[in-house]
Amino acid sequence: MMKIWLSILLIGLSFKTVMAQTPKIDTEKLLEYYENQRYADAAQYLQSLYPADTQDVKALTQIAYCQMMAGKLPDAEKSYTKVNTLQPNSIPVLFSLANINSRRGNITNAKTYLQQIIQLDSQNFTAYKQMAAYTDTPETKLEYLKKANSLNATDPDIAYDLAMVYNGLKQFQPAYDVLKTAIAADPENFTLQQTQLPISNRLGKYQEVIETGEKLLKVHADANVMNEMGQAYFYVKNYQRCIDLYKMLEELGMQNEGTLYYMALSYRELKDYNRAAIYAQKTIDEAISDHTTLYYAALAGIYEAKNQYNDAITAYKRGLTFGASNIIYYRLGLLYDLNLKQPKNAVTYYHLYLKNSPDQEKEKEQISYARDRITMLAVK
Repeated sequence: MMKIWLSILLIGLSFKTVMAQTPKIDTEKLLEYYENQRYADAAQYLQSLYPADTQDVKALTQIAYCQMMAGKLPDAEKSYTKVNTLQPNSIPVLFSLANINSRRGNITNAKTYLQQIIQLDSQNFTAYKQMAAYTDTPETKLEYLKKANSLNATDPDIAYDLAMVYNGLKQFQPAYDVLKTAIAADPENFTLQQTQLPISNRLGKYQEVIETGEKLLKVHADANVMNEMGQAYFYVKNYQRCIDLYKMLEELGMQNEGTLYYMALSYRELKDYNRAAIYAQKTIDEAISDHTTLYYAALAGIYEAKNQYNDAITAYKRGLTFGASNIIYYRLGLLYDLNLKQPKNAVTYYHLYLKNSPDQEKEKEQISYARDRITMLAVK
């Protein structure tokens, strides 16, 4: 009987000792730090309550989160790594480690953590989505995007990225089908519909391009939409409408070799040979070089230096009519963000920059900055 009571007493003392070692957290203070986004202060406060060698997984996870939110990425990585050692195979912790390594430019490490997640959960959509962003070859990127799309066919980002890879591989029908499914789930998604237009033109779906394009123009007079519509109208032999659309671009200073060429052909079909000759010559004059986009970026940069921001925007957007450009997307994001204080437009172009597959090594600082600005502007 004495032994039993002694055992109970020892258990009670052990319980009291454990309880005594558990710090008392001032939840009101911590909540105030969180509400005011003072994550560095929150991390410091939590660290002051626990010993440096603490094995408390919950505390370490909370400290790591605060460090990550405060931008103290090396400290956050150390804390999350310790958590991962104490409690391996936690998918949220692995995601945090992948995110931290991505932000620090350690793509190889980020991919390693994502692959661990996929091994633990072969149906994890987010892991496949992030892996696709880090792949080097179109074939590998395609496989990850196809898997992510199979898990969530309506996600607009994955649909866009997958369609663009298919398009780059000249697989136009799969690109069209992917976008069609995503658009059906989000009929008001301007980006997806705009992306589908050139693919629809490639497949000869000219009437669909016209109907979609006319609807989009009521929302926003976009040069790329007008460009695709003009081609569609030409192929259905509505030459006057083709001319009218491309005239509008010309008046805005946003014509290019292609629009001028179709205008020349349309005037020829209408037997207006004088104008056809004029636009044939304009087409020749416009076809300067494969580097025309870069030239417009340089011109826009000069306008920026002179604080002529509207002229700079026009020059940048004219450059985009010749093709997608990381330089222009990024510079437009900065221009709208820092000079014109138009956060919505800034976020649009930062997103376009990130979607256009910038070089993960050569452009890692720009990639990191664009991601950070998107996050900050979304909060405002």
